[in-house]
Amino acid sequence: MSKKQINLRPISVADAPTLFQFWSDPDVTAFMNITPMQSVKQAEEMILYITQLEHADRYTIVLEDDTIVGTCGFNYIDAMNQRGEIGYEIGKDFWRRGYMSQALHALIEEGFQTLQLNRIEAKVEPENTPSRRLLEKAGFHEEGILRQYEKMNGVFLDMVMYSLLRSDYPSI
Repeated sequence: MSKKQINLRPISVADAPTLFQFWSDPDVTAFMNITPMQSVKQAEEMILYITQLEHADRYTIVLEDDTIVGTCGFNYIDAMNQRGEIGYEIGKDFWRRGYMSQALHALIEEGFQTLQLNRIEAKVEPENTPSRRLLEKAGFHEEGILRQYEKMNGVFLDMVMYSLLRSDYPSI
């Protein structure tokens, strides 16, 4: 892999103005479990909510020049079962540049090495082809469809479950 272009740092309320630009974009939020935001205050509230979650870790993805390109992290960490669920999104201007592949690799390393997880999960809407490709490229296995698993705007959505086990990951 070429020189690392991104870094992960803990998400901060100071990131809200930039993240609002992403989280208010219908193309970016299309497969997130939120509706597009209307104000920076909503982004601030989302960040405050995320940072107070006890069993979760969220990071801002930044380039070497401190440009914010998105967020990623563990939506839930189940230490007892050594399992974590990841999520991520990236601003439209930064799509298809390899940044999310690098961020995903960093999350995997964090999960298996620092958090000592055995299993990393991701749930993706079936129509979210770019995210599904990203996970498959990183070695995740499609396990099946979780029928009507999440409710968004009054509609139940199917989700595809992906997983990566410690034993699947060659560098551990």
